[in-house]
Amino acid sequence: MAERTPVPASITSADVARLAGVSRATVSFVLNDTQGHRVSESTRARVLDAARRLGYVPHAAARSLRAGRSNLVLMPASLSAVGRLVSDWVDDLHSELDRHGYTAVLHAGRFDDPLDAARAWAELRPAAVIALDGDRLTAQAAELLRRAGVRGLLAFAARPVPGVHTIGLDHARIGATAAEHLIARGRTRIGVVMPQERGLAALARPRLAGAESVAARAMATVTPVELAHTRESATSLARRWAELGLDSVFAYNDEYAALLLHALRAEGVVVPDDVAIVGSDNLVLSELQEPALTTIRLDLASPARIADALHELVRTGATAPLPAVEPVLIHRGTS
Repeated sequence: MAERTPVPASITSADVARLAGVSRATVSFVLNDTQGHRVSESTRARVLDAARRLGYVPHAAARSLRAGRSNLVLMPASLSAVGRLVSDWVDDLHSELDRHGYTAVLHAGRFDDPLDAARAWAELRPAAVIALDGDRLTAQAAELLRRAGVRGLLAFAARPVPGVHTIGLDHARIGATAAEHLIARGRTRIGVVMPQERGLAALARPRLAGAESVAARAMATVTPVELAHTRESATSLARRWAELGLDSVFAYNDEYAALLLHALRAEGVVVPDDVAIVGSDNLVLSELQEPALTTIRLDLASPARIADALHELVRTGATAPLPAVEPVLIHRGTS
């Protein structure tokens, strides 16, 4: 029978205090950067050195109890849903939140009921919640979070959410912007890509609705076309393109647009003569295609501005309005 490997004892602040030759209170003051308690630089250096040598990490929950709140900022979102553009933006936001002493945590749980989602978020007792897909957030969910002590609630949503600092992000306007451009270029039979990857339907549906609303006013038609982000799916769609009878496509984003562009060209479809293509997000890859992709740039408030606003919400409960996300079309070779 194999011998069990003994589990090493956890390193505590008492071990750090013993090695540094100070009290546990001093260790707490130094490691938690407690304001109002003066500790000499030499003592601070000894404590930090002892913690480093022992590999001591402060207990986040205990620190939250002492401070009266946690330093967590919860971001409920699937990165597959928000896309690479917002993923890069989120990376920068993490750094800006760190500047204010917060730790950003992505929460990938999927919930059909907004109240169930809010309960799961509240269990972690975050200082704030940033909902990148805020259209599903309700006033009841916001109230539940506030009662749990969440001080900062910020959401990107098409319409204001009661009790939440809302930043306008209407995905229908993205679809409408694409359709307006294609119709202005003389296209009347527009396909709209509906990605098959999990989590994307919540964003794709309003983009489709936006395109449909524009087409209805311009005697154009809109046809949803399913596409998975695989070579096989794109090839299958490209081979059926002639029978679909579409002269243009809004491809959800630049990644799906580039995939479809290559599949169509491989089947002998000429872009933009036979089919015009519009993507979204203005990713680097959009300019590198042949021809270069027409795309939609999403003008977002800077991560620094978002982090500053969230910090003010946590501290005071209010902050100035932030500008809505604006879709801006960038015309290139595929249309």
